[in-house]
Amino acid sequence: MGNVLAASAPSPPPPPSASSSPSPGVTLPPGFGMPPVLPPAGTGPGQQQQEAPNPLPNPGAFDECHRKCKEVFPMQMEGVRLVVNKGLSNHFQVNHSLLLSTTGDSSYRFGATFVGSKQASPAEFFPVMVGDMDNSGSLNSQIIHQISSRIRSKVAFQTQQQKFVNWQGGAEFKGDDFTAAVTFGNPDVLAGSGIVIAHYLQSITPALALGGELVYHRRTGEEGAVVSLLGRYTGGNSITTLTLGSTGAHASYYHRANDQLQVGVEFEASSQAQDSSVTFGYQLDVPGANLQFKGSIDSNWVVGATLEKKLLPLPLSLVLCSFLNHQKNKFQCGFGITIG
Repeated sequence: MGNVLAASAPSPPPPPSASSSPSPGVTLPPGFGMPPVLPPAGTGPGQQQQEAPNPLPNPGAFDECHRKCKEVFPMQMEGVRLVVNKGLSNHFQVNHSLLLSTTGDSSYRFGATFVGSKQASPAEFFPVMVGDMDNSGSLNSQIIHQISSRIRSKVAFQTQQQKFVNWQGGAEFKGDDFTAAVTFGNPDVLAGSGIVIAHYLQSITPALALGGELVYHRRTGEEGAVVSLLGRYTGGNSITTLTLGSTGAHASYYHRANDQLQVGVEFEASSQAQDSSVTFGYQLDVPGANLQFKGSIDSNWVVGATLEKKLLPLPLSLVLCSFLNHQKNKFQCGFGITIG
């Protein structure tokens, strides 16, 4: 809800090194991140050391509160997909993606990623520039830059079949125990239209964080605002998140049972569509076999599963995907190969 443009959130890139070879997995880091806040240093010698209370941690980004649960569910894929990643240097890589579909249009996408040398944390380097274009001329691009130690900016553009569609720009400020962000989507000062999204997330205790979201949109003959409230509780191995707003409710529960098994439950209810759904998913990792399995089932009797196998030491991964909708008697399957 917080992003005007839908964007993926893969893992952050490894730090560039002049002595290491370029990593083919360099992609856009997920959302806005920041190193954890360190506790204040102790008193000097000769003074009576007083034990200061631990400061509250930074709660992270508002958009990522439900992310851990969503990552457990399998991603739907149909047809045959081939992805080739090629690192050209420690800072630059390109990728080719070919999709062959039996139900929709086949497509080809070319993408490029640039990661700068400014280090914000052990796993984050800036600026980051990501873009991809398909065979119809549609373009998606993003630029993320660390302006200061606490302020991060993001700009995104989107075109569809050589026509300009959307653009958004925003900034995020990370305090010691809170995160505030504002995003502007398709602003037009002359026409008096656009979308403004404001987020605020505050740590109340080391385990509890509360926040809210305000979405204001305006265009010719239409104006409105939507307010949502969020609460997140983080236990030892679990995360419980609840979002309530005028458009509905969204609740998720994530639990890591052990190093191999993770489970998640998600509930979504829409007051506009008068509909609700519950989804249960799990992720099983077998490190010894370089194997990952994800499965899910929802209240509409849609069952899905993905199986990913890494063929080490070769830079090759195989993915099998299948989804079965019992109510509509529809079955989808996909096969993917990733090189690099």
